[in-house]
Amino acid sequence: MIYPITAYGDPVLKEPAQDIPKDFEGLNELIEDMFTTMYHAHGVGLAAPQISKGIRLFVIDSEPMMDEGDEGKGVKKAFINPEIIEEDGEEWGFEEGCLSIPGVREVVYRPERIVIRYFDQDWNEHTDTYDGMTARVIQHEYDHIEGILFTDHLTGLKKRLIKNKLTKISKGEVDADYRMKFPVKR
Repeated sequence: MIYPITAYGDPVLKEPAQDIPKDFEGLNELIEDMFTTMYHAHGVGLAAPQISKGIRLFVIDSEPMMDEGDEGKGVKKAFINPEIIEEDGEEWGFEEGCLSIPGVREVVYRPERIVIRYFDQDWNEHTDTYDGMTARVIQHEYDHIEGILFTDHLTGLKKRLIKNKLTKISKGEVDADYRMKFPVKR
């Protein structure tokens, strides 16, 4: 199943997500649907809040982000109830975008290395270290389950410069080549 992507302005994107219990029904199917949805929208990561589910789950496939010569070094994985336990290294800037905020790209600075504890689809616990582009993709998706968007990392001036674009997205005035779900107008 391909889910619609939840657009900027929906409260689910700004709320910290809840832990997933081990008896969560349909988790494997949800993970597969999230990968399908992510690929359909040409993304490299997708967090559950982006499909209106306030749970601590995200999927990534960082392979498309790898530099030439780094083929095969990307990571395709689901992260259940993740917790970043360490971030270090020099912060580096990279232009990020988000499926929930189509048409907006801005440079975000993030640490180059992370250590993350999480469960896989079989509920095995892992503590892994990632760096470079894979760490960045994970940090971006992790922010989603913490209720943080990449635009929250921008300076006040940058936020003011994109304010009109964000307002239009929240009103459904945006072109995306995938289905989107917009905030309910009250």
